[in-house]
Amino acid sequence: MRVQAIGLMSGTSLDGLDICFVAFEKQDRWNFQILKAETLPYPEKWVEKLRNSIHLSSEELLELHSEYGFYLGQSVKEFIDHHDLQNIDLIASHGHTVFHQPKRKFTLQIGDGRAIKLETGFPVIYDFRSQDVLMGGNGAPLVPIGDELLFSRYDACLNLGGFSNISLKHNDKRIAFDISPVNIVLNRLAQKFNKNFDENGQLARTGKIDNDLLDKLNSLDFYSQPHPKSLGIEWCCECVFPLFENIETADAMATFTEHVAHQISHIINTNSLRDVLCTGGGTYNTFLIEKIKEKTESEIIIPEKEIIDYKEALIFALMGVLRINNEINIFSSATGSTKDHSSGVIA
Repeated sequence: MRVQAIGLMSGTSLDGLDICFVAFEKQDRWNFQILKAETLPYPEKWVEKLRNSIHLSSEELLELHSEYGFYLGQSVKEFIDHHDLQNIDLIASHGHTVFHQPKRKFTLQIGDGRAIKLETGFPVIYDFRSQDVLMGGNGAPLVPIGDELLFSRYDACLNLGGFSNISLKHNDKRIAFDISPVNIVLNRLAQKFNKNFDENGQLARTGKIDNDLLDKLNSLDFYSQPHPKSLGIEWCCECVFPLFENIETADAMATFTEHVAHQISHIINTNSLRDVLCTGGGTYNTFLIEKIKEKTESEIIIPEKEIIDYKEALIFALMGVLRINNEINIFSSATGSTKDHSSGVIA
């Protein structure tokens, strides 16, 4: 069976829309080939709209849900036309996360899939997380299905995006969980230097570690909770950002980088992982990667740029393929829901 799908991913770090056109083939196991992939940086007006979405009224948020859906549809259509893509079977869209509160049984990824379908004419699968949350799960992480079917040769897969998350095999089951915030915090601190992000961790490298702040960060309740567990921006606003008051920004960045490296290496070492595939935008933060490598003897594998940048969009494309065939695309062992299931709304 050969299927060609487009995956769309918008991360919490707002660095742009990842679009990945993939051919999947299933024989004994799933194989994939990334045919075309591109990151479309958001225009400044969309960065502001998405960043401020958490503060909108219900009517304004519903309006943005539709508007962003049409924006996604237009962006994909331009991508298809520009590369003259043929034989597209479906589009799978993650959407942009505004709220994520699984304990209160809701999560919201805006970008109406019906609008994407109206713009492109192709079947669209979207809203992958809500069903899992209603089933008692965290609605995250979702990428473990792809880690299991496409990247199982590694002991673990680590994603460094807005948040860091990891998936690994434990007692013959794929488990996964969020470890800590990463770029959602570091990017906000970098904005104080009028930069969208801290390239290579250069700003953090100039700062000094504040041991009092480091202790406070490492003592946050989330880190002592058992998995499965997930994080949202609400948690950062409540628990992390207030800790940076009266601290030099470069020192806050250096300390937070040390904190992230500590939390990640702790998970790697506790699980005795031999090798870890590292992807996501944070992989380019050489300062952070150095810190992680210092704290563990495990091999940290940095793959080719295409996998670093588009692994999540690739896996959402796979999730769409699984959903359209009514096959399992969410592991309860990763999210904590009542059972494995096939999730996503089909437009």
